[in-house]
Amino acid sequence: MSEEMIVKKPADIKVCVLFSLLFAVLVLADQYIKSLIVNHVKPQGSVEVIKGFFSLYYCENTGSAFSLFADQAWGIYFLTGVSTLLGIIIFIFMIIASKNSMKLMAFAFCLLSSGAMGNLIDRFRLKYVVDFLRFDFGSYTFPVFNFADICAVVGTALIICIIIFWSKHFEAFWNILFAKKEKADAN
Repeated sequence: MSEEMIVKKPADIKVCVLFSLLFAVLVLADQYIKSLIVNHVKPQGSVEVIKGFFSLYYCENTGSAFSLFADQAWGIYFLTGVSTLLGIIIFIFMIIASKNSMKLMAFAFCLLSSGAMGNLIDRFRLKYVVDFLRFDFGSYTFPVFNFADICAVVGTALIICIIIFWSKHFEAFWNILFAKKEKADAN
């Protein structure tokens, strides 16, 4: 392993605070948008924005992405548990990346964790997730989704791009995660 991989950058507290604030803003934005949808779209069911293509469509999703586990009584509890665990882990990854000035990685984890938290709040509070963005392509309707889903998908896509195109950055992050274990194993 090269020495530049072992040398740690000093903790960047400003970056850490910035991404923590961005996380909070994204979660609050998600909850605010969902409250607008509940108050203004739910009574009507839907509001067509672009005829035959895009509408705001109130939907209660008791499952996960694409309504996976929606028909299972235990599904909401399973998804809440998994979301809580993954949300905490991803938030910790965001903190670690931001403390080590890995801004792109921190941004990706920020998006992913804020999306998970936005939907997790719905699951705890309502026992379902409020979805509202609907796209129709002729007779095909894409599964309805929300702002938190967009954050999570963009964050995931960004992490995949980092792994594929900037693998050294991901490797450096990975080395930071497991540096203590490697040091302990060496002794």
